[in-house]
Amino acid sequence: MTLLDAPAFDSRRANTIRTLSIVGVVVVVVGIIGTLLGILQMPWWFWHWPSDHKINQFMGSVESGDLNKAYGEWNHDANWQQHPAQYQPYGINEFTKDWGPSSDYGTIKSHKIFISHRVGNGVIIGVYVNGNTGKPLFLRMDSGTKTIGFSPVELYSGP
Repeated sequence: MTLLDAPAFDSRRANTIRTLSIVGVVVVVVGIIGTLLGILQMPWWFWHWPSDHKINQFMGSVESGDLNKAYGEWNHDANWQQHPAQYQPYGINEFTKDWGPSSDYGTIKSHKIFISHRVGNGVIIGVYVNGNTGKPLFLRMDSGTKTIGFSPVELYSGP
């Protein structure tokens, strides 16, 4: 076979190769950017999105004043009122003291998740409450049970 006997140009094959090449380059660039952002722990990086979403739902219920719904989200049990004795170590009365208008934060009107990190079998989420950027509140969501609790560990968020 000589150069003059080359097969005819196939435009469909050429378009497929071009498209796959472009997609490959885009995937590599997005992968590099994603890796860099994951290493830098950018606050809007969505690696822990399910946990962040659950905390956002919980804090939204607290902000709206629906503490019964928030308590159900805290315990991952929407029907907690049918068996409140199951949650006695941290009952609704203690929960209301911690999250109601008489809490350390007063009436909670806003929140912002600024950091989240997997530790053990859960995710620790740092939350600024009511626009306070001083001392954050650290919550922990257990990956297995989907329950929320106060985190015994505080994440370093920089100077």
